Amino acid sequence: MTVLDAFSLAGKVAVVTGASRGIGRALAQALGEAGAAVAVTARTAEPAQRAADELRAAGINALPVSLDVTDPAQVDRMVERVSDGLGPIDVLVNNAGISIGRAALDTPEQVWREVLATNLDGVWYCCKAVGAQMVARGSGSIVNVGSMSGMIVNRPRWQPPYLASKAAVHQLTKALAAEWAPHGVRVNAVAPGYILTEASPVDQPEYREWCVEPAAMKRYGLPEELGPAVVFLASRASSFMTGSVVVIDGGYTLF
Repeated sequence: MTVLDAFSLAGKVAVVTGASRGIGRALAQALGEAGAAVAVTARTAEPAQRAADELRAAGINALPVSLDVTDPAQVDRMVERVSDGLGPIDVLVNNAGISIGRAALDTPEQVWREVLATNLDGVWYCCKAVGAQMVARGSGSIVNVGSMSGMIVNRPRWQPPYLASKAAVHQLTKALAAEWAPHGVRVNAVAPGYILTEASPVDQPEYREWCVEPAAMKRYGLPEELGPAVVFLASRASSFMTGSVVVIDGGYTLF
């Protein structure tokens, strides 16, 4: 096997949550280009179908699945549908997440619960449901999308629930990695910095002072720049890695 062969996902089945746009859409594209059949999930059917159609147009075997990751019953149904439609799941990318910026004293209980339910509970439910299948089979790779916000306090836009949820995702990644390593299942995470998406318009002038200038590379990232790292973590190229949190932030957290 050559070095490049180690990155191949040919014959593998991958699931990407929150894959209808932004980072999730780019990760689904990258996994598909590496050879995987990809199930793309979104909360409602229409955006999932649209993303799947785009991937199919690019020659990727894609399956749309509507999924609210905060609902364990829906997560179980997703695993069944993907297994029936594409085969046993080899790769899970937990990308679905939300961010609501509020100062702590202005954050209502509902916002706290909503952010934690999506960003942490959703990862937990998907890891458990897919991980059970992987552990039973003795192989699999899970990649959780954390954030550099799990390591630092973002300023000036306070967002305590988001920071707490992403720090928890990093620790959950390590906990599952340690527990499931003897069963042939690897669990890693990526921690992106500021990435330009529909939900994060960091290309606008008002963002430059606090999300571009502080980074060593003096720029924001693009969703497609995360794809190769996720393919690496999903594939045999990272066969001796588990429990790692790979920071991809343009050097933002260096200072």
